[in-house]
Amino acid sequence: MGDLYTCGTWIVAEGREDDFAAAWQDLAEWTVSEIPGARWAKLVQHQEKPNVFLSFGPWESAEAIETWRSSDGFRERVGRLRDLLESFEPGTYQLRGEVGP
Repeated sequence: MGDLYTCGTWIVAEGREDDFAAAWQDLAEWTVSEIPGARWAKLVQHQEKPNVFLSFGPWESAEAIETWRSSDGFRERVGRLRDLLESFEPGTYQLRGEVGP
């Protein structure tokens, strides 16, 4: 099996983009420092639709992802994010192609 990634599509309430980015940063920093198997995380913002964000990051295993998603710290931080959202679609993906280092 290829590398696993978590990915999220976030539609943020208009005008709350900076609050969302700060709250997502808190979630990502906590995840990488506290959850074994989390490698790194990125958040990108759509240029034409500034309230649309994508987040993604690689994981060492499906078990690490499950540990993260079932943790109290995850639920607490995602709960804070949900207050800023219109919608959120999470997913787990398997790497199928790659170019570059």
